[in-house]
Amino acid sequence: MTDAESKALKQHIDEELATGKIQPSTSSAGAPVMFVKKADGSLRLVVDYRKLNDVTHKNVYPLPRQDDLMAKLGMPNVHQTGSTLGL
Repeated sequence: MTDAESKALKQHIDEELATGKIQPSTSSAGAPVMFVKKADGSLRLVVDYRKLNDVTHKNVYPLPRQDDLMAKLGMPNVHQTGSTLGL
């Protein structure tokens, strides 16, 4: 990373911390960052999460689908409209 990119990274992190979008972490995991130039010449921060994804725990019990739950309840034709189910 060049000096200019290091300064841009520090500025970006300081701004994100100040606005509360990010917070300091004590995690043992991390991911490398780099900059990619946009068409207008400005820098875009890019995070490479591939290695981090390899060590994360997968969700082995995902939430069931709503239509499957309704079918188990004996209501296969109930459709959600807005915030009510019409039950």
